[in-house]
Amino acid sequence: MALRNYLFTSESVSEGHPDKVSDRISDAVLDLYLSADPNARVAAETLVTTNRIVLAGEVRGPSHITTDMLEAVARDAVREIGYEQEGFHWENALFDCYIHPQSADIAMGVDAASGSNKDEGAGDQGIMFGYACRETEALMPAPIQYAHQILKELAQARHSGEAVALEPDSKSQVTLAYENGRPVATKSIVVSTQHKENISQDDLRELVRGYVERVLPEGWMCPDDAFYVNPTGKFVIGGPDGDAGLTGRKIIVDTYGGAAPHGGGAFSGKDPSKVDRSAAYAARYLAKNVVAAGLAEKCTIQLAYAIGVSYPLAVYTDFHGTGEVAEDQVSKILRELVSLSPRGIREHLQLSRPIYKRTAAYGHFGRAPTEDGGFSWEKTDLVDALKGAFGA
Repeated sequence: MALRNYLFTSESVSEGHPDKVSDRISDAVLDLYLSADPNARVAAETLVTTNRIVLAGEVRGPSHITTDMLEAVARDAVREIGYEQEGFHWENALFDCYIHPQSADIAMGVDAASGSNKDEGAGDQGIMFGYACRETEALMPAPIQYAHQILKELAQARHSGEAVALEPDSKSQVTLAYENGRPVATKSIVVSTQHKENISQDDLRELVRGYVERVLPEGWMCPDDAFYVNPTGKFVIGGPDGDAGLTGRKIIVDTYGGAAPHGGGAFSGKDPSKVDRSAAYAARYLAKNVVAAGLAEKCTIQLAYAIGVSYPLAVYTDFHGTGEVAEDQVSKILRELVSLSPRGIREHLQLSRPIYKRTAAYGHFGRAPTEDGGFSWEKTDLVDALKGAFGA
């Protein structure tokens, strides 16, 4: 397979971006239900706009969870992000709740059927993708990994008080130059960050530069004329006051930054019976273990499900011409190593825990497998079994 020279770009958005505020609230609601009942069924959607939070969706879980509890969880999520602005404040934003019980028709397809050989069905039809590559230590594409890390650095500096001029809403974009299929340099960096009135654009640019340089490999800082900070100028009005936010609108930010396919579904607010989330986590887990085992430099895995059917209709593996073994054999071995039913995935990766609020920003993949007690899908505990299966 011929390797090319090219430029590739990925973007990230911060925890204070309106869509990510919505994701965080939805996942906080999910964690509330899972804390009370690990088998709760939740599909929570959030809309945020100027001083308003609207929660909707369907649940099947403990009846003692009240609207007041949901409101408290939503306000806490906004407070933790850091919104105390005139146009969006955790304490006085209006709150509306339209959560209602889960459809009985959906529940019938998802619940485990009777009989020892039965398993619960998938919560919906759909295709899910997982990906891994050797561009970074986390086995993630480098552009999205660096874009996330830049915004995490800014957020940490804001929360710690190290950078008091920064406000919660921000975006980043990283363009890398590839030679022979591998990243070798940074072509350009774009960071747009909300800020307080009392900082000049020149001072803001130099403030941001320091955090960008912490993230990039040594010597990789882009040329000065390709480093853009707030290229449109002042960015004081931001967050939900500047733009409405919705759960599930940043699916490429959540996954691989466009370097790999994404299935049809978003993640946040969905319990692990919904394969949009759990099977995407499983696909990443499998792909990462394949690459970590040295079976390929790159790996894409697709899983396909039908609503009410327990096991995937298909498991597809693609090594993009970098494999050391046969792809169809890897697909077969992976199905033997891990049960890919919703219940099998949930149990293998311990997904029925309240671990989801922390996933809502800076990517669901490429994080340390013990970070905040979650991200079990980042473990590489199948490596020895995969090596053994192929005599490596």
